[in-house]
Amino acid sequence: MLVLAVLIAAVVAASGILGALVLPDDRSHQTRQVFSGIPHAYRAIFYAVTVALVLAVGYLFSQRVENWERGQPDRRTTTAANRSRRIADLRRGLTMQTLLRDPAAGVMHSLIYFPFLVLFAITTVLEIDHLMPSGAKFLHGGVYEGFKFVGDTAGVLFVIGIGWAIVRRYIQRPYRLRIKTRPEDAVILGTFLVIGVTGLVVQAVRIAQEGQPHFERWGYIGYGLSSVFSGIGGGTLNTIHEVLWGVHVGAFFVFLIVLPSTKLRHMITSPVNMYLRDRERPKGAMKALPNLTETELESFGANAIEDFTWKQLLDTDSCTICGRCTSVCPAHATGKPLDPREIVTKIGNVMAATHPAGGVVGPDGAALFDPISPTIGQDPDLTISADSVFERISAEEVWSCTSCKACDEICPVNIEILDKILDMRRYLSLMESNFPASLGNMYRSMENQENPWGLSNGDRGQWAEGIPEEVAIADPSSPLDHEYLYWVGCAGSFDDKNKKVSQAVAKLLLRAGVDFAILGPSERCTGDPARRSGNEYLFQMLAMQNVEMFSAMEVKKIVVQCPHCFNTLSNEYPQLGGNYEVIHHSMLLEQLIASGQLDLGGASLPERVVYHDSCYLGRHNDIYGAPRKVLGALGGIQILEAPRSGTKSMCCGAGGARMWMEESAKKINIERSQELIATGAERIATACPFCYIMLDDGTKANKAEDVKVADISMHLLEAIEGTARPAPAAAGASDPSAASDPGD
Repeated sequence: MLVLAVLIAAVVAASGILGALVLPDDRSHQTRQVFSGIPHAYRAIFYAVTVALVLAVGYLFSQRVENWERGQPDRRTTTAANRSRRIADLRRGLTMQTLLRDPAAGVMHSLIYFPFLVLFAITTVLEIDHLMPSGAKFLHGGVYEGFKFVGDTAGVLFVIGIGWAIVRRYIQRPYRLRIKTRPEDAVILGTFLVIGVTGLVVQAVRIAQEGQPHFERWGYIGYGLSSVFSGIGGGTLNTIHEVLWGVHVGAFFVFLIVLPSTKLRHMITSPVNMYLRDRERPKGAMKALPNLTETELESFGANAIEDFTWKQLLDTDSCTICGRCTSVCPAHATGKPLDPREIVTKIGNVMAATHPAGGVVGPDGAALFDPISPTIGQDPDLTISADSVFERISAEEVWSCTSCKACDEICPVNIEILDKILDMRRYLSLMESNFPASLGNMYRSMENQENPWGLSNGDRGQWAEGIPEEVAIADPSSPLDHEYLYWVGCAGSFDDKNKKVSQAVAKLLLRAGVDFAILGPSERCTGDPARRSGNEYLFQMLAMQNVEMFSAMEVKKIVVQCPHCFNTLSNEYPQLGGNYEVIHHSMLLEQLIASGQLDLGGASLPERVVYHDSCYLGRHNDIYGAPRKVLGALGGIQILEAPRSGTKSMCCGAGGARMWMEESAKKINIERSQELIATGAERIATACPFCYIMLDDGTKANKAEDVKVADISMHLLEAIEGTARPAPAAAGASDPSAASDPGD
């Protein structure tokens, strides 16, 4: 960063020196003279101060890079395999596609961002033309007229964008902006407004000084405003021009000062962060840890800034403080202490406050800090005395997370918030045993009974007793002689509601002639609840036993009905050497229906059905269309969409091991159920056992017992067997075969 700053400063200095040696422009051309009417002393001051400030910007950014370098390794190398994805991620960010997910905010930012780039280019081109020999100058005639038109258009759009931003932040004041508005916001917006307005007015005064030449009319804003100054005397007009030019340049100097020292730094860091989005592990996988029974590491998870990866620390300086993560967090929306944006800013502020003082130590041998500007301004009474994020973040915030990934998905600059929360959970769980008491009960159940329900593992296969046809039970010590291993999961084995899902899935697979077997009493938990709650040791214990068993059985294909099992088996078991073809039951059913292997002849469900997207099937694994297509294959059905669906779907509240924790304030499942009931649906379809439990309980709590909640497999089986309750199709029902994928 320092070398880059020196290079830029050298270019600026050379530009100033060369510019002083260039002869005045040939005024016979339709063009303009750079620094027209500005004394040479002012020009020299402009270049000198700019050089100094560029060096200062480089130094301040270098301090921030030093902070990122405190983090652990995180391989984000650009390779031939990921180059196209990285470029696509960067392009989506630079073209405002990520911001336009919120149309109002996206258009507003676009009116600031794109004109700013154009104005920067306009200034650069003007300076290049200024340094050209007289015969090589190109800004004259028609080229100059087009140059002026583009510049004035960009200028007025920039001012409109800044004005909109001011109105939005200080008059409309949406919640997510209101709660984090700081004095620096006024400084940033005020600086930009002054730059934009004075840029147009200075041009108007210059045109008035030059007698309003006709070719300047292409700079239609400046030309139109020049009439206001045309009657002012020459001396006064010169003074006005110099003063306004000084204000314009002064605002530019303020911009350089606030760029690295406020959240405005995201102009530099956010594009870098977007480019680095692609990573080696799958989207739904947590960061791998070494075998805890063999490692020599003394600490696990994240407590000190040095425990996070350098990419996680870069995240904190890339945050725009826009609050979109706050607006979609189900925990925050229902009164829990968690605010995802606060997690990012608090880590960033601890990082800034504990910037190392060049290796200097105090009398007690402890490293001294050299604080730098925080991620965002904070109350001066909130002091940070140690290199620990728990100086600012409470355990209650960390445990409130449902791991739904909504914050990550909506972030316009690709900040990975969930990873940070899960790493902090690992520290609290493994290093401090600081977890809710109800989790302790779950851990003991998983250790002793190999399932979080705490029921006898010998009862795992009892759900199959209600199926007329016999379900094969595989021998875990012998190679699997079936195409699929049907992984039922803990909920499908022990929860009374979800036993019906297991039966429905098995009946559908048998009806379609799928060759499968279950493990019955030999099946154990995948370890997902333990891992998502930070207990990596327990996860590894269960997962390694499963991987060893799968290896002995030579398992190739696994079908699951739980998205959490699906995510763990397909995305995280490879970290332990377990590589399998894992398919969710919605995907397999979709394939069976499409191929005709599962005959739906005469299957009808003439009701309004709303599908609830599971977080671990949707945002963690980008599977949105399969469940809808399964439902859409039924005759007479009308598929509805909730206001929040697809990538924007609201969590049921059970993920991240929250299924086994007590919930304070308003329950998430009750709020989500209210939203689904409000669609007017007669049925709610799920594709996750936790979602089924939570939404069924939620509809009952909302006294909507007439709304049937069930897994897609249960709705499908009812329609095939003709046991679905009769109901007339709603008027104007859409074609169910046209069910769309709302994932993006």
